[in-house]
Amino acid sequence: MIENWNASFEHVIKSEGGYVNDPADPGGETNLGVTKAAWAEYLGRAVEHGEMHELTKEIVEPFYKANYWDKCQCDSLPAGLDYAVFDFAVNAGIKRSAKFLQQAVGVPSDGAIGHGTVAAAQEVNPQEAIAAFSQAKKDFYNGLAEKNPSQHKFLHGWLSRVDQVEQTATAMA
Repeated sequence: MIENWNASFEHVIKSEGGYVNDPADPGGETNLGVTKAAWAEYLGRAVEHGEMHELTKEIVEPFYKANYWDKCQCDSLPAGLDYAVFDFAVNAGIKRSAKFLQQAVGVPSDGAIGHGTVAAAQEVNPQEAIAAFSQAKKDFYNGLAEKNPSQHKFLHGWLSRVDQVEQTATAMA
């Protein structure tokens, strides 16, 4: 729901945190959850030295709206489910978030949120869909840590975020 954009954005920014450049993180240099590669693509040019440090939430808000919220059709999803889908798209990719949404609402998971997915999302109990979506996220992160031992150090944070997002999304619903 469009009414949830501001609150959802604030929650995501809080979860994403500030500047990091962890060599074990495949995202590389990141600020406010925006990777250097994604920022360069959004700008249509190379990112200058030090530019990532200068990002503010006001600067990155249109990036998040266009690249995640809008692409996931969050304006058309039920309250709470919109935030959960948006947050996971930011953290794990739009296509993966779309597939997990589709599984949670019982439609074929092709990774593209269209009219069928939106219609199904509007028909299900949003709290049940949020719970199913959250469980799929937990399974994904546990599997990722199992397959990739270098990612295991992030598992606790990922799972904590899933729990926090699920609680907030359920309250929104």
